[in-house]
Amino acid sequence: MAASVSAPARPRRKKSKLGWNLLGLLVFATAGFPVYWMLNTALKPAKDAIDPNPHFFPRTFTLENFRRALDIGDFWGSIGRSLIVSLVVVVIGIAVGLLAALAISRFAFRGRKIVIVGILAVQMIPLVAMIIPVFLLLNDLGQYDKLSGLILTYLTFILPFTVWTLRGFIVNVPKELEEAAMVDGCSRTGAFLRVVFPLLAPGMVATSVYGFIQAWNEYLYALMLMSQNHQTATVWLSSFTTQHGTEFAPMMAGSTLMAVPIVALFLLVQRKMAAGLTAGAVKG
Repeated sequence: MAASVSAPARPRRKKSKLGWNLLGLLVFATAGFPVYWMLNTALKPAKDAIDPNPHFFPRTFTLENFRRALDIGDFWGSIGRSLIVSLVVVVIGIAVGLLAALAISRFAFRGRKIVIVGILAVQMIPLVAMIIPVFLLLNDLGQYDKLSGLILTYLTFILPFTVWTLRGFIVNVPKELEEAAMVDGCSRTGAFLRVVFPLLAPGMVATSVYGFIQAWNEYLYALMLMSQNHQTATVWLSSFTTQHGTEFAPMMAGSTLMAVPIVALFLLVQRKMAAGLTAGAVKG
């Protein structure tokens, strides 16, 4: 009887697994096609990039577009400024965000719920709605057209997400672990550094990668708050759009070069990031 019941269940499981695999392939193809088309266009001759009958596979390959991209504007300076801004934002954001998340998660204080609601409310405000107030504020502070001003601006919308995300990881670490460490003679700070902090490493990596991507890819504030002499990599891409039109092939080559730091960062921390995303989804 048991065999007759379980026998039909196996084909159903196989069909269900096949359906999920096909759905996964569809999602991967949908997400990956723009990346493929970027590489495809970057490796085409410039005339083929504007062909009204595009080809899914380049008929000829060329690296001329990459040379052209490197010769336009201040490529290395723009990349360097973007790296500086992104790294500083991540370091400050993680340091401040971790302390704020720890305070919200582990300490009861007056106005705690208001702070949590405020963090959520800030994330709901469209970034474009704050561009004029931010511009006026930075101008009054003498931070217009300065990397420090751009860093402060990015922190305003990356910190709320960082605090909220790290709070979720800290809540998932049982308080009993800290209490046990303090019973063994550790101070509260020592218990946090020796017990809680190592457990938060995957979550901090995942949050850092998100913050880096946000700062690296941001365009609107970098365009409005920085002059051409201090432009970042995303604004540098606009150099390929002139009064004569858009040079699509070199622009895609520049976009490919811009994607290299993100891909390299992800490859370096992919294990920690996967562990962090899993830990953040399961309450301990």
